[in-house]
Amino acid sequence: MREEVLINSSPQEVRAALLDNGILQEILVERTSRRGLVGNIYKGRASRVLPGMQAAFIELGLQRSGFLHVSDIAVNANQEAKDYKLKANIDSLLKEGDEVVVQVLKDPLGSKGARLTTRITIPSTYLVMSPYGKGIGVSSRISDDQERERLRQITEDLTASNLSESGYIVRTAAEGSTTEDLRADIQFLQKLWTSIMDTIGNVESEQLIYEDLLLPLRLLRDLLGSGIERIRVDSEIMFDKVKDFADCYMPQISHVIEHYSGNRPIFDLYRIEGAIEQILEKKVPLESGGYLVMDQTEAMTTIDVNTGSFIGHNNLEDTSFQINLEAVEVIARQLRLRNIGGIIIIDFIDMIEPKHRDQVFKALLKFTSRDRAKTQITDFSSLGLVEMTRKRTHSSLEQTLCETCPSCTGRGLIKSPETVCYEVFREIHRQHMQCSFQELLVLARPEVIEMLLNEESVSLIELEELVSAPIRLQSESFHSPDQFDVVSI
Repeated sequence: MREEVLINSSPQEVRAALLDNGILQEILVERTSRRGLVGNIYKGRASRVLPGMQAAFIELGLQRSGFLHVSDIAVNANQEAKDYKLKANIDSLLKEGDEVVVQVLKDPLGSKGARLTTRITIPSTYLVMSPYGKGIGVSSRISDDQERERLRQITEDLTASNLSESGYIVRTAAEGSTTEDLRADIQFLQKLWTSIMDTIGNVESEQLIYEDLLLPLRLLRDLLGSGIERIRVDSEIMFDKVKDFADCYMPQISHVIEHYSGNRPIFDLYRIEGAIEQILEKKVPLESGGYLVMDQTEAMTTIDVNTGSFIGHNNLEDTSFQINLEAVEVIARQLRLRNIGGIIIIDFIDMIEPKHRDQVFKALLKFTSRDRAKTQITDFSSLGLVEMTRKRTHSSLEQTLCETCPSCTGRGLIKSPETVCYEVFREIHRQHMQCSFQELLVLARPEVIEMLLNEESVSLIELEELVSAPIRLQSESFHSPDQFDVVSI
């Protein structure tokens, strides 16, 4: 149960921290200069249709084109997804130059553009509207069968009375809601969709039609019913926006929203700033002395569990089991904190006993079930690895807060001074074979110059004799660690 939400707002960015019993569970960042696109609706134009990929690139008026796969194109409201995923052909549905209304499923990532769909969905407090869909669905997280049927029946009756032909999904937050609550939601969604349709008809292609709510307002919408006890906002301007939104759409939680006006920054008060710095580290310590190593790449994220200084008390099997069991909860929390999505590979410490593997796997299922993002997990492979996926929509925290290192260009490694020294020697040999010179000047980082003057001084003297010319060395602090220049004079 999430008890508290902290919102730190400035003109440049908004940050939200979700705490459960005082422990940080999620940190969300939205910057004004580059807000996320997920949920936005655009009137796009097909720039390229690729039958070989069964996909199309859609111009949205952004820096990069969006990507629309045939499986994300709604053929018509009455056709099930399984039908057209198998039978439809992209060039029979879309031609170059066609205008198409699309919604962003995933933000751009790396060199990839936004992932798009034509199956528009619009969320509200209790319902998700599918204007081109049909039928009534109920969130699987509502476990009470009687409550599920009650909500389904109410929604069906309301949509019939409102002559709505759209499909609806009843959200988890709707559990225990009244008929009036659901009626208000349906009326709001119908009005919003009518407004969107009017906008679509009046604008040119490659235009934004509908933009999703600001981060704090999305949180209120998505976390309703999650047991929030307090929402603290440190900006008076943002507090007014959040309060007005709650008063209008969710008055039942309006009383838990308060303005924080303390002398200390709210994130400092709750030690969130230090926690963010720790989240960006690859190594995650465990209380027992073990640790995790988390490597995030464009293709996947790997998590390695290590015993560290923990030696256990009985035998290796029990030690491995205890570390793995402790690691499971930390892994589930770290995935939420870092907002890591896509393919995730977990390398647990080897366990021989099947019952231990089973307990660790069940614990992983238990702790990831609390995650708002959808996860799928497979059991231990023959190599002792656990494979899982976590739905990725927005960029991870690392991708939001960091950029590629200019020294290592994202590799996480740089050449050693010794390696650079030998590259300098090879470059001098190359120049000696290709041209004549009176003198050579080597410019490199101070640590490289120091190694040339000390450990590699004998090799440098021998090289001077070989090329029959003096070699001068000059330290350049502004060079990158593996950068050097050999200048002939």
